[in-house]
Amino acid sequence: MNIATKTATRADTDILAIVFVGLLGMTILFAAGFVQADALHAVTHDLRHATGFACH
Repeated sequence: MNIATKTATRADTDILAIVFVGLLGMTILFAAGFVQADALHAVTHDLRHATGFACH
């Protein structure tokens, strides 16, 4: 009885991470490119307050 095991190599893991980060980055750029300026300002303004940074 032979049992074969497959281990993930570091190269496989790095490729998946690179693809994921690339897709995430393109999604963020796409969203930021088409959002209205007022909506983007409101979101960043609320985020600054939620994290405790004063902005005015």
